Amino acid sequence: MMRKLLIANRGEIACRIMRTARRLGITPVAVYSEVDAHAMHVELADEAYLLGPAPARDSYLSIDKIIEVARRSGSDAIHPGYGFLAENADFAEACAANGLIFVGPPPQAMRLLGSKSAAKAAMIRAGVPVAPGSSGRDDAELLEAARAIGFPLLVKASAGGGGRGMRIVRAPEEMALALESARREARAAFGDDALFVEKYFAGYKHIEIQIFADSHGGVISFLERDCSLQRRHQKVVEETPAPGLTPSLRAQMSDAAIRAARTAGYVGAGTVEFLVGDDHFYFLEMNTRLQVEHPVTEMVSNQDLVEWQLRIACGAPLPLTQSDLRMSGCAIEARICAEDPARGFLPSFGKIVHFRAPQEAPFFRIDAGVRAGDSVTPYYDSLLAKLIVFGESREQALRRLQTALDEVEIVGVVTNLDLLRAISKSDAMASGDYDTEFVANTIDMLICPAAMDTDLDRVLLAASASVFLADVRRAAREASGAVGDEWSPWAEAGAWRLYAPASYELRVTQSDRMLSALILRPHDGGFSLSFGDVEMSVEAQRVGDRLSLLVDGVKHEVSTVVLDDGVVIVLRGRNYLINWLQASTTSNQAPSDDRVLAPMPATVTRIAVKSGDVVSKGETLIVVEAMKMEIALAAPHDGVIKSVDYSVGDMAKEGAELVTIARKDVE
Repeated sequence: MMRKLLIANRGEIACRIMRTARRLGITPVAVYSEVDAHAMHVELADEAYLLGPAPARDSYLSIDKIIEVARRSGSDAIHPGYGFLAENADFAEACAANGLIFVGPPPQAMRLLGSKSAAKAAMIRAGVPVAPGSSGRDDAELLEAARAIGFPLLVKASAGGGGRGMRIVRAPEEMALALESARREARAAFGDDALFVEKYFAGYKHIEIQIFADSHGGVISFLERDCSLQRRHQKVVEETPAPGLTPSLRAQMSDAAIRAARTAGYVGAGTVEFLVGDDHFYFLEMNTRLQVEHPVTEMVSNQDLVEWQLRIACGAPLPLTQSDLRMSGCAIEARICAEDPARGFLPSFGKIVHFRAPQEAPFFRIDAGVRAGDSVTPYYDSLLAKLIVFGESREQALRRLQTALDEVEIVGVVTNLDLLRAISKSDAMASGDYDTEFVANTIDMLICPAAMDTDLDRVLLAASASVFLADVRRAAREASGAVGDEWSPWAEAGAWRLYAPASYELRVTQSDRMLSALILRPHDGGFSLSFGDVEMSVEAQRVGDRLSLLVDGVKHEVSTVVLDDGVVIVLRGRNYLINWLQASTTSNQAPSDDRVLAPMPATVTRIAVKSGDVVSKGETLIVVEAMKMEIALAAPHDGVIKSVDYSVGDMAKEGAELVTIARKDVE
């Protein structure tokens, strides 16, 4: 077994490989780009080395730099993960030339299978059904091949996978633009802009077979994975076994996958992808690497596929024979990505300020590459984490998936979590009757916002009020501390006021709606909340990073993330952005009604009057800011300003006299 393993990748797959390496007593070594200096995979590694600037071509795609790091670190093996250089035969050869174990197939197998046209020719010779397609030296040859195949068709990158460099073309006039954009994307992702065209089968399923081969002639296959739930030709949900696949077709596809591996002289982990429909299947391609969705296979087989890779790369035979391999149950994976489904799946960038996931269990795991505090940059794939569940039955696995998705919380970047929840609860998912076009054809329904109701509004307002009161108390403590009187009554956020009982008026916006409520009788641990024509009791308690609410005796657990202009309330995994519109106290002023008081500890931001000014009732006199909200304080009656006792920038304690005003008739 190797001693030191350099992982030439980043994100969740690098973290995943490290876990197995460390369990086997292998020292994991990370590489990183400048923007990944504080990334999760860097901190998990025993050693980490800078490759260069953020662009992949200057870092994760630089063969020379990675080989040099392997030499400097004393690594004796390199695992490429998936993407980047994982299917680059030149990289595999460079490893061998430098005495390094490459955890992957032989270069000659990668070259054969990396050329889609050569791979298809080899599959035809092996008797494996293939989808009609052709490569071409230039755009003219590809257009000629397209006319021969017929439209619609797919333009695909020869050198890679993962949906990159792939375009659906429905008419000849669309070819030029599709070829141009596919070449550009393939060049950026794989360093190779070679393309080919292939017949597009509408309404088919995308099903793949995981195979493993060793250097002693052994080849086995695992249960198939259904990867038909895709957006932009990239998988979002995968499951094993494929629902509805007949035993006969399963056996034929497994046999074809094993023949494909033997034909290519394959060694290591590989995945043979097929299009399946009308009781037929067609070879698409063979991915010469570990797949993103490999955890579902691990769940149903109780095997560690990364360990298999490492052992086979060191020359060991397959850990199990086909007859020894036992698989049972159902596993489903959902890919959590930083992207906005409502905006055409545009990537989302920024800092993850909150990340919470369920605790792992025998039937659940999450493979993540980020945590709270990490930044999502525009340089790499949008995948943040993979959520994987297992069940003895498909129904049980699906229920566990739905529950787990509701417990994942991410704030800071837009994600596809709501889309995943909608897919998991769709009729098509329940029946297993979906194809590669399901997401595209039903996207408007899948991304339709959840309906709001009064009960939900009450919970959101109760949580918002709890956050507001907590900030008032904090500001009060700071203000009382500043004047050296920690026992000051102004340090309390309760109902006591100098002149009369008070309430807080809370006005917020949520999803283009305005909500308002009255916070009544606040006290330690709770308050009353008047919303609409209903008054309810609220008890609030912090439990770790969660806020536990009892709203009229009904328990709700939420997370709250305070922003500059509001708060994100996370309820059952869904984010509700609450923006502060106004929050102020309503109280009677002094008995003579001649003073305007600070409603809470606040900073004076604007003064609209001066001594001697004549003002009318309701006219703004002074504006203060608290909790990043501006509150305008108005004249309680017609009168003349006697004094303004604060300046812009001054901090005023709650109850402080800001402006004195005299009635005209008593001046």
